[in-house]
Amino acid sequence: MLNRRNFLTAAVGVAAAGGLAACAKEDKGSTGTSSGGSKAITLGFSQVGSESGWRSANTTSVKEAAKEAGYNLKFSDAQQKQENQISAIRSYIAQKVDVIAFSPVVVTGWDAVLKEAKAAKIPVVLTDRSVETSDDSLYVTLVGSDFTDEGRRAGKILEKVLAKAGVKGPVKIAQLEGTTGAAPAIERAKGFKEVMDADHKGDWKIVVSQTGDFTRAGGKQVMAAFLQSNPDINVLFAHNDDMAIGAIQSIEAAGKKPGKDILIVSIDGVKDGFIAMSEGKINAIVECNPLLGPQLMEVVKTVHDGGSVERWIKTKEGDFMQDQAKAALPTRKY
Repeated sequence: MLNRRNFLTAAVGVAAAGGLAACAKEDKGSTGTSSGGSKAITLGFSQVGSESGWRSANTTSVKEAAKEAGYNLKFSDAQQKQENQISAIRSYIAQKVDVIAFSPVVVTGWDAVLKEAKAAKIPVVLTDRSVETSDDSLYVTLVGSDFTDEGRRAGKILEKVLAKAGVKGPVKIAQLEGTTGAAPAIERAKGFKEVMDADHKGDWKIVVSQTGDFTRAGGKQVMAAFLQSNPDINVLFAHNDDMAIGAIQSIEAAGKKPGKDILIVSIDGVKDGFIAMSEGKINAIVECNPLLGPQLMEVVKTVHDGGSVERWIKTKEGDFMQDQAKAALPTRKY
């Protein structure tokens, strides 16, 4: 079943094996007109970087969808640095683009630049990842997955993996976290822990947890350290496929069999992840669809035209409540 934080559809499912998923580099884009002959919408988009196969697919989706929609896309690669992303957004404000979209490197630290965009009356759309702000009116909506639910799904699918493998007794889990401070890292860990605390307090334990920064190199390096400090690990929960693939190299180098000696559950569903799963090296993957481009372009058109879109606002309790946001109204209140 599809689960979107802003009800803009993209798949969030479960895939599994054996019956069980410096300076920012800026592309100025090209000018043109929309298919209807009117002036093309100019969209400034700042991407996190290219740390994983998921991110590369997401970038391709955004670029192809913008071209298909006839938008003038100004694209910037933040190279995993928040300061680069803030600089790119300020550049888009100075260029007076019609809409700004970005996938934030981390959750916090955006209020100042978002206030600048609001003062310039340029609507901002978040993609993939959420932010925490002092004022919910600083952005219009989020096109992205429910990362907490992905973490819960990972916990639930691990139950099936353990049952299939016939594992009984204590489960010692290593967790490869995503980039520190990033929404998917925070929320996937939260969702997984919810399942642990609710159903497995007595038999599951995360014995070691560290960021691998969503990269294969990070996953490989951190997993090697995990195996030295905790050689009796029997489960790995990786926040994305790329870290799991890197970890597999270290597991094999230690003379262990990934998918057997150490059961592996990850999140994303990139091609190389599915290959590793078909080889029995990853036991299960929770899918997170990167193809957000078409949905993003629909939202961009809606906010550019002053229409309303569905959004979620986070409450003090950490839950989300639905509301309507109307773009190009920077003084609106919630």
